[in-house]
Amino acid sequence: MNNELKNRIIDLIKQEVVPAIGCTEPIAVALCVARATELLGCAPEKITLDLSGNIIKNAMGVGIPGTGMIGLPIAVALGALCGKSEYKLEVLRDVNPEWIEKGKEMIAAEKIDIRHYKEAPAILYIDVTADGGGHSSRCVISGSHTNFVLQERDGEILESAEGASGENQRTPGDVKLTERLVYEFATETPFEDIEFILEAGRLNRRAAELALRDDYGHGLGKVLMGGGRRFFGDTPVSHILSLTSAACDARMGGAPVAVMSNSGSGNQGITATLPVVCYAEETGASDEQLARALALSSLTSIYIKQSLGRLSALCGCVVASTGASAGLVYLMGGDYEKVCAAIKNMIANLTGMICDGAKPACAMKIASGVSTAVLSALLAMNGKCVSSQEGIISEDIDATIHNLTSIGREAMSETDHLVLDIMVNKTNN
Repeated sequence: MNNELKNRIIDLIKQEVVPAIGCTEPIAVALCVARATELLGCAPEKITLDLSGNIIKNAMGVGIPGTGMIGLPIAVALGALCGKSEYKLEVLRDVNPEWIEKGKEMIAAEKIDIRHYKEAPAILYIDVTADGGGHSSRCVISGSHTNFVLQERDGEILESAEGASGENQRTPGDVKLTERLVYEFATETPFEDIEFILEAGRLNRRAAELALRDDYGHGLGKVLMGGGRRFFGDTPVSHILSLTSAACDARMGGAPVAVMSNSGSGNQGITATLPVVCYAEETGASDEQLARALALSSLTSIYIKQSLGRLSALCGCVVASTGASAGLVYLMGGDYEKVCAAIKNMIANLTGMICDGAKPACAMKIASGVSTAVLSALLAMNGKCVSSQEGIISEDIDATIHNLTSIGREAMSETDHLVLDIMVNKTNN
């Protein structure tokens, strides 16, 4: 692999594996509101938001960091009151009890109007208008969580981007990945060039440790670490399940802690890293072995998201746990063929798991994905692979991945609409 290609892939990883505080959909909304407020130059008297269905779906039931509250209204209010756009996906870093009380007052004063933009030009679309002091500002994020495509004040366009409609939902970056390229990068790149990815494991482990100490979400991680040992034992598998689900408990439960996201999703970042980190600790793997496994897991997840899109009806744990399975195979001593076998085993099993929004129960879906990742890796290491005669599995690994993403991106789109309708109508009853 030449240096130019290696450096482009490193840049892609650094672009897609970044810290985020809180669920990235309401946080992206808060980011857009924060920027609109900055352009307005004063406290908004009215904030109007037009949001795509997937943004609403992923923000309805999730905790907002440090607030003890769920949903978009408090995220919007805090974005306006104390958000700083320069923090990007850590936009609510400065939240404190005083700002939370002021946010509640803003909500009570009905200064926030959230609307479902059914004809949004992109699956990930946030359009914010802020009015106050006789002025108006507007910001639009489209395509990815921090991608501002329009900024204007009093009708004057200050910044715009080509493709402002955000039709392209694929992961940014001009690197056309294949699984072979992913594997070669992870296994051949000098350790010092990928050592930075170890921080993803450290950051996400801290989130898990917080949830194991305190109470967040449904506490699945604590349950597995405690009474769950009666059923799962004190084993590497139970440790993997507990650690990974605990980090999700913290994130979905509104813990004020950063996690390292992957392709715009904190849960995907957690799932792609912590099973690999935990197994490496259990087996005494070196930092270099861990870094290579994390690079393989993280980049496999990024590769899948390139054709799936940022948001879809397919649960992101399917993507990230597939990456984790590849990383586990590497730590088990497997080669490229066994990595491909694990990925095929994953896709044969988890295809079709729906995303019904970000919420504390995501920890259970992650646990399902991670347990399947371990099973798929073990099968691969024992020479077992789902064949091309079965289901959607093709002989070629890249074709198999694209079979998965085609289902998630195209065939499940109507599922996405129905899921959102159920969620919205349920809350209105």
